Amino acid sequence: MLRVFGWSSVCGLFVGVASATAQTEPAPEQTPAQSLPGITVTATKMDEERSAILPSLGATKYDFSRTAIQNTPQGENAPLNQVLLRAPGVVQDGFGQVHVRGDHGSLQYRLDGVQLPEGLALFSQVLSTRFANSLSLLTGALPAQYGLRTAGVVDIGVKSGTTNPGAEASFMGGSYNWVQPSAQYGGRSGNIDYFAVGQYVSNGIGIENPTPTWAPIHDDTAQWYGLAKVTGIVDENTRLSFIGGGANARYQIPNNINQVPNFTVLGNSTWDSSILDQRQWESTYFGIASLQKTHQDFNLQLSGFARYSQLNYQPDAIGDLLYNGIAPWAQRTSFAIGAQGDASWKVAAKHTLRGGFLVQRERVTSFAQANTLPLVPDPSDPDAPFIPGDTPVGLTDSADLTGWTYSVYLQDEWKALPTLTVNAGLRFDAITSPVNEYQFSPRVNIVWEPTPEISLRAGYARYFVPVPLNQVSIAALAARAGTVVAPEVMTNDLARAERSDYIDVGLTVKPVEGLTIGFSGFYKWAENYIDKGQFGAPIFQTAFNYSKAQVRGFELFANYDKGPWSLYANLAWSQVNAINITSSQFNFEQAELDFIANNWIFADHNQSWTGSAGAAYVFNMDSDWATRVSADFLYGNGLRQTIVTPNDAALPAYATLNLSVTQRLPISGSKGTNVRFDAINVTDGQYQLRTGTGVGVGASQFGMRRAFFVTLSQKF
Repeated sequence: MLRVFGWSSVCGLFVGVASATAQTEPAPEQTPAQSLPGITVTATKMDEERSAILPSLGATKYDFSRTAIQNTPQGENAPLNQVLLRAPGVVQDGFGQVHVRGDHGSLQYRLDGVQLPEGLALFSQVLSTRFANSLSLLTGALPAQYGLRTAGVVDIGVKSGTTNPGAEASFMGGSYNWVQPSAQYGGRSGNIDYFAVGQYVSNGIGIENPTPTWAPIHDDTAQWYGLAKVTGIVDENTRLSFIGGGANARYQIPNNINQVPNFTVLGNSTWDSSILDQRQWESTYFGIASLQKTHQDFNLQLSGFARYSQLNYQPDAIGDLLYNGIAPWAQRTSFAIGAQGDASWKVAAKHTLRGGFLVQRERVTSFAQANTLPLVPDPSDPDAPFIPGDTPVGLTDSADLTGWTYSVYLQDEWKALPTLTVNAGLRFDAITSPVNEYQFSPRVNIVWEPTPEISLRAGYARYFVPVPLNQVSIAALAARAGTVVAPEVMTNDLARAERSDYIDVGLTVKPVEGLTIGFSGFYKWAENYIDKGQFGAPIFQTAFNYSKAQVRGFELFANYDKGPWSLYANLAWSQVNAINITSSQFNFEQAELDFIANNWIFADHNQSWTGSAGAAYVFNMDSDWATRVSADFLYGNGLRQTIVTPNDAALPAYATLNLSVTQRLPISGSKGTNVRFDAINVTDGQYQLRTGTGVGVGASQFGMRRAFFVTLSQKF
């Protein structure tokens, strides 16, 4: 199967099914069934039982098969956010961000069912597409086991030595001086399964270009990603596993030519903005250890996890002062550690109980030493307001915050009728941080399948979304008082957890073999709605609240997969309206706050219409010379910008067309050789993601222009 999107629900009523009939790369060599080690059968059984612990249970689920990932432009070399953009309603933003169903971020990432704590990285994709054996996006009215980050759950089933035996190496090169080698190796030794993968990325377009030109100025990046997984089968009902990985990246901040300095430094008020040299480093490392145990009708997975994240920023010592009024040498760190447990118990023929918990401790620190320009009396008029001085002064600010998260849930899957399933649950979340908060959150999903070809569902969820601990402190603002970087508004009320009611309904129809058509509609009413804005350096996002928000929308999708053909199309509409900013007010001007206090506005990440479509065909699909040809299309009618009033206009609509060709080469003695060619943004469309205006927006950003890539991959 070349492209799969499916609805998932209780007992597999909406499961997208992938087949391997349309391969353009050789299948792994198979050992005769009678000599397969017991680890293979046991590992497969344990994977199935882990899925039974954490099913989607009526949520909207979009599955990406491994072949579907290969159909995405650049295939496994594509950043994870680019793959997710092929799901309905996923909106593209700058810095590689995506928005799902009207939320700014709030995505939860899981590896083999274990939630990975949110880190600090802004530009980096911490998880690589190359890690995934399976990939899915869950949205909608999520069952009780999913909380804290609820816009969507990106669930990654990590590759293993069983799913990916042997070695594979690949190299992709192309436009923007792009160099991307990677290697992976997996296998088994007795009851031990092991897998490791790593890749390096270097190119000249690390962050979106602030101008519409083809080549950005000063935008080089170098990144590496790695992951290792070791699994041990203790007995046929017990499995231990460890996943460790990380990402490290350095970025040049791209320059915008012909910019006029805003300040004078030591008598100098001129500068060539094309030679600015600002840099940011981002690193994240994580580890997960899990015990999975089954006994008759009882399944349990108990995990411990840790994640360390760090940002560092190096300014242009003079240029930052001239243009921004401050040149900070800054560092932010975050360390999170915790435990998660999930279990299922089939207590009766029609009832399956599921429950679990999560406990997490996070500490966030920040430290900055900066030069800035003071505000001084006007020598020509002592009674006039203070003006910027031109002699830098130093300032230091730091913060150290610790927060705890506690979560527990219980739910019952009830097979009320042969065609009707009800899943009801209750979740409790509590946080201790600068603000202590908690909430009980009921959840219910109903799935009805009157015939095998028709499935209907409806769900309700009460959500509690904590604010990220990484916030700007009052001390940081106080340190800027009396300087040119002191905000107009010094108010910094603490951001609070978002609380919302969410309703989701859907229909899936399979009229003929291979064709699936679906619809989903959703509505969300939120209090303390969380949005995020850019602040300071290192560049990161600080959360703020709107007192109220409404999010509504619908999604349509269709996919066809049969024989050599694989087709998909998605169309989504959504609208996010909010009013009255009630926290982190220092991010905004007073006039902006006054307007939003009395007027509903669009959120800056609102994009009304979003679409994607693709087609793939495999020539000679059963031969050693199989050729896969695919085309891919993305559409958006633009995020918001400010012209007169906050977020009052949409950016111009855009569409990008991408083409790919993969050729299998039956080289003697080779276990698999493929050559791939990708053309991105074939029409070379110039499209702008951000203008640098809008609530919480600070930079102009354009999408990547036309680019070409060639990939050679080899299995050993």
